[in-house]
Amino acid sequence: MTATLPRSRSASRAARRPAATTPATMRTLLAILVLLSLAWGAFGGWVASQHSSAAGSLVAVREPLSLDARQMYESIADADVTITATLLADSQPALPPLRRYQADVAQASADLARLQAGGGNQELKTALAALVSGLPAYTGYVADAQSEFSLGYPLTGGSFLQVASEEAHLVLLPAAKTVFTQENAALTAASGQATGLPTVLAALVLALIIAFILYRAQRWLARRTNRVFSPGLVLASLLLVISVIWLAAAFLGARSDLDRGIGQGSQPAQNLAQASIGVQQIRGDAVLNVISRSGNTSFHDDFLTTSQHVGPGSGTLLTSAATAQPTSGQAASLVAAAQRQATAWYTANADVYALGAKADYAAERTAVITGSSAAGYTALERDITQAITADEATFGSAATEGGHALNPMEPVVIVASLLMALGCAWGFSRRLAEYR
Repeated sequence: MTATLPRSRSASRAARRPAATTPATMRTLLAILVLLSLAWGAFGGWVASQHSSAAGSLVAVREPLSLDARQMYESIADADVTITATLLADSQPALPPLRRYQADVAQASADLARLQAGGGNQELKTALAALVSGLPAYTGYVADAQSEFSLGYPLTGGSFLQVASEEAHLVLLPAAKTVFTQENAALTAASGQATGLPTVLAALVLALIIAFILYRAQRWLARRTNRVFSPGLVLASLLLVISVIWLAAAFLGARSDLDRGIGQGSQPAQNLAQASIGVQQIRGDAVLNVISRSGNTSFHDDFLTTSQHVGPGSGTLLTSAATAQPTSGQAASLVAAAQRQATAWYTANADVYALGAKADYAAERTAVITGSSAAGYTALERDITQAITADEATFGSAATEGGHALNPMEPVVIVASLLMALGCAWGFSRRLAEYR
């Protein structure tokens, strides 16, 4: 009798132990699931916010700054070509080209002010500082050249007009090209952030972990309480699935729109912008060669190198832009026209340099200022500019659609996570009440 009593008491304590520890385990699981639900809301909402803000920045900040950088370069180049050609063409400069020069300088100044406000790395700030100091110096040299011209001095080598053009080509345009390159790099980085996969994949991994823990918690609860389903945990699971599907669908839809905008809009526009810079460089060199009359072949060598880079031809800027265009779009026909114009214009420029090599400066000046070289440049630059405008419209439309698809992601994930936490609390509270 005395030996049997301790064994029965031990068996009774062992039988009561699971019942006694079940509420504590439930409370632990409840705390874990609530914390995981809130973690899903915090991390999933952060991922949604990052992609949404990157898409918004892409459309509202980075693309406009890239456009400002391109416009600034083109305005400076056009200002130099316009004023130089105007002063070389006639002893009585016409008013319209003088106004065009002034409008170019005003546009470049306005673009420069917006680019300064946009900030950037040290290389960008150095280039902007060079433009801030160089642009007034350039306009001062042009004013001196106009005064010099009005007094009857020839605008050839050593004149203030040459000094102004050299300031534009050696200081302003290289700095403007650096700004354009830096802003394009920032645009590319923003595009990568808006369409990047790593953070979304990390969110999906977290969701899978939470789903597994929810499943295991429901299995454990079913064994302890002899109930097949816990409505609160089932609700939490459904909310998790819905928010994950919503997040993935919204991201994939936005990524598709953004990739289309970048591939068919932003990227060809960047290629065309670089082609435009090359065209401006070729035109400026031709005009500067007319002024210098040095017989130096460096301008001709630069013309050959730059034209091979601009294209058309395999791997060139114009051909790359043409390949990226939708075949039925307006930009495609404009780029095709630009390719034809470029080929004809290169022939005209080759003839110009041949005239310079023969010291036939009068014929060279006529061809560059008012003849075939000038006409070819006008037609080519018009086609490229219109194609860039069409590509930027394509990018803006697609990127805006992508941004709109991303906007609801953050509140959906956060609200779903809060409801998940409430569902878990509801599911466990009903079972815990049975132990009171």
